[in-house]
Amino acid sequence: MRFHLDPASKTPLYEQLRAGILEQVRNGELIAETKIPTVRGLAEELQIAPHTVAKAYKELEAQGVIEARGRLGTFIASGGDPTEDSAARAAIAYVTELRALGLSDARVREFLERALD
Repeated sequence: MRFHLDPASKTPLYEQLRAGILEQVRNGELIAETKIPTVRGLAEELQIAPHTVAKAYKELEAQGVIEARGRLGTFIASGGDPTEDSAARAAIAYVTELRALGLSDARVREFLERALD
């Protein structure tokens, strides 16, 4: 996940983060079943307070955008279309498997392109 948070903005950081995650879900960068960073992990990455991330996550969960699964972590929620969700899970599994084999993202893309041809 990539974010640009502007501490000088009048918009609170948690709202910038919430909107950023929502935008990435809407434009397909974050798809159903994608595991997102822990509150603490994202806070460290963005160098912001953990309660800021927690507040954004809480609002996203209330909106049905993400779902917390206890010890398993927090995930992007199902988009409502079972075919799309199944395809997203299959794509994630495929990419995860190829990365586990040590392939770079560039090589993974090459395999995907060949599979589509």
